[in-house]
Amino acid sequence: MTGSLFDNDRPGGRTADTAATPLAERMRPRTLDEFVGQDALVAPGRPLRQAIEQDRLQSVILWGPPGTGKTTLARLIAGATRAHFISFSAVMSGIKEIRAVMTEAEEARRRLGRRTILFIDEIHRFNKAQQDAFLPRVEAGDIVLIGATTENPSFEVNSALLSRSKVHVLKPLETAHVVGILRRALTDEERGLGRQGIGADDEALAGLARYANGDARVALNMLELAAATARDSRRIDTALVSELAQNRALLYDKSGEEHYNLISALHKSMRNSDADASVYWLARMLESGEDPLYVARRLVRFASEDIGNADPQALTVAVAAKDAVHFIGMPEGNTALAQAAIYLATAPKSNAVYRAYLDAAAAAAAEIAEPVPLHLRNAPTRLMKDLEYGKGYRYAHDEAAGIADMECLPPAHRDRRFYEPTGRGFESTIRERISEWRSRLSRGGTSRRAKEE
Repeated sequence: MTGSLFDNDRPGGRTADTAATPLAERMRPRTLDEFVGQDALVAPGRPLRQAIEQDRLQSVILWGPPGTGKTTLARLIAGATRAHFISFSAVMSGIKEIRAVMTEAEEARRRLGRRTILFIDEIHRFNKAQQDAFLPRVEAGDIVLIGATTENPSFEVNSALLSRSKVHVLKPLETAHVVGILRRALTDEERGLGRQGIGADDEALAGLARYANGDARVALNMLELAAATARDSRRIDTALVSELAQNRALLYDKSGEEHYNLISALHKSMRNSDADASVYWLARMLESGEDPLYVARRLVRFASEDIGNADPQALTVAVAAKDAVHFIGMPEGNTALAQAAIYLATAPKSNAVYRAYLDAAAAAAAEIAEPVPLHLRNAPTRLMKDLEYGKGYRYAHDEAAGIADMECLPPAHRDRRFYEPTGRGFESTIRERISEWRSRLSRGGTSRRAKEE
């Protein structure tokens, strides 16, 4: 079967030449007791572990970052089940392979009464039509589906398939977990590096773990490289780790969920006036390769949505940062963005402008489109004047207070308030100003200084 990575392959039964097999592959856990970092899922007594050990697993989606154990867990299931186990990768397989597997599973269930467990690595790479092909066999009970994905299943797995599967979330491994995996690899003489007699400082292993960002595969690959480099000295120290880890890759996907997670964290940190968190999330995005102009656009949006007229200068600062990035590029533009993010975080906050627009937009979309009142219309032609366009208009500059006692909303919205400024920042001044204008108008306190146009 094309793409069957470990059909009929049971953990512990592989005979690959260990010298040619990467360390990360050799050190895959062979039992659930060796599987570290996901106790919430596979600790003794947990429902998923019981389902695996009792061979009664139902369809599941394993969702988590790279190197957290999704494929390893599938292999452990392969070793524990009596069902026919088939695995293939969404990267390598197409609809032809899917249909062949479905036919095989149906026949196995009909002729032998044997169910098939199907593991699909990177299931998010299958399109909707490909995912739909699994659905009839899942519903009929011919297959138990195990899907592994680094992307949010809510967006990447079709709803029908998702509703018939239990989603299990695998967390990034903690530093202590990764250090334990590395220490085991260093001392394991059968599968690891134990026979090489290479030692490592605790801080060096911690450095490798931090470099890996919770990805056991990356950590083990880095350890293997460090061991090869330290073959003469027989010692892995922090200096060697620092040298090898100069180009540390941060976990990020400019089109995936992490992109939205980080921009959400930046936006909400600025909204909560936390300058430290704001500059941290900003740096995480920029150092991971995010488009700086995307970040600048989000800062400009934030300046109006969450600050507005509480500090009108905020929009100017955000636009200036955008212009600076466009002018000088990166990495020099990072400080302009940091300056803007810190300014926005520490500015007084108000969403009054945002709420005013939402209310006005809702009124415009849902209610009758009232005609513009005649007194607000221009009358450039004789006909329009004859139709009383502009009649009754009062020129605000000719009023004593600079404001005319004249309704500017259509009759259906008369006296409606869309913009309600807060008492924070400059909006407190705006609120006082509007309150005074309304008070004058209610008292009839405006007077005409010049003839009506």
